[in-house]
Amino acid sequence: MIMTNTIQRVIELAIEIQQIPAPTFNESKRAEFVRGVFAREGLSDVSIDDVGNVYGRLKVEGQTSGVKPLIVSAHTDTVFPLEMDLRVKRETEKVYGIGIGDNSLGVAGLVGLIWMIRERNIKLNGDVWFVANVCEEGLGDLRGMKAVVERFGADVHAYLVLEGMALGHVYHRAVGVKRYRVKTTTRGGHSWSDYGQLSAIHELSKLVVQLTSMELPKEPRTTMNVGKISGGTSINVIAAEAWLELDLRSEGQASLAKLVADAEKIIREASKSGLSIEAEVIGQRPAGELSPNHPLIQLAVDYLREQGLDAALTTGSTDANIPLSKNYPALVLGISTGSGAHTKDEYINTAPVKKGMEQLVRFVENVWGNL
Repeated sequence: MIMTNTIQRVIELAIEIQQIPAPTFNESKRAEFVRGVFAREGLSDVSIDDVGNVYGRLKVEGQTSGVKPLIVSAHTDTVFPLEMDLRVKRETEKVYGIGIGDNSLGVAGLVGLIWMIRERNIKLNGDVWFVANVCEEGLGDLRGMKAVVERFGADVHAYLVLEGMALGHVYHRAVGVKRYRVKTTTRGGHSWSDYGQLSAIHELSKLVVQLTSMELPKEPRTTMNVGKISGGTSINVIAAEAWLELDLRSEGQASLAKLVADAEKIIREASKSGLSIEAEVIGQRPAGELSPNHPLIQLAVDYLREQGLDAALTTGSTDANIPLSKNYPALVLGISTGSGAHTKDEYINTAPVKKGMEQLVRFVENVWGNL
């Protein structure tokens, strides 16, 4: 089993990473920190690419020719702006802090794996590329992982994505996502003297009602959300402009395609004289799936059970969407449990980290014998 002090080092590193603000599109300071850690750990080919991903390779000496590498990644970005309070609060077996579990612990887990492989003198059958990637959250549109997959493509053994608070789950299906910014524009005017003129806010509100009145299938699970809305200039002004951001998701590609077509039809038909409506695609995450019977999934399940944990096969929208959509073997595993992701009350449970890291090192140690 892993030494307790190694687990404590992983937790302390997660806190150190969490203290560096890294909102999506602004991950450079955190990336530089991780690059320094990779270099100090003696990884080969340490670099930062054009989009901000950090790479480092753990080379295997004398490996068999033709053995493909394993890619292990964790996203560096958070949903929080630069000015958020990063203070950490420690309780017995808990650490509170924004972004601590999503995904500072995931990034720390990359380094923890390096420590554990070396401490246990594990002889890997292939190289491992560790990647701290950008733009997983929000409107990042998985830009970082797209660059990773563009670099390595199918010439890998598998893609393993780490998430800080997903312990006990094996993500093997990728939810398809399509996102829009919908903008309404009118002439506007004064709320009294121009009463009767079309309001961009009123018309946008009608559109929201139409969209959210659509009946969505329960199987495959399909969802819709208007996450942001804004517009107008003053309480006594008929709004000349308003906009919203719309998130459409489904576990099924056909269901997502139908939802997209229906939503676009409603938006298109809402246009009328005096009202302009524009819908801009601002994000798209493709769907994909690895069979639950695939050897990689079964291996992950086996090592979770070895730790006395139930293994839940799970669907999600993660960095794994990109390789899964291209039919490359990929999955997501977690390091610990916690709660409050994307809120100021986010925390991780520290006790399960030991089992989470043990699960990961066992998976990495044996992954080349299972494809």
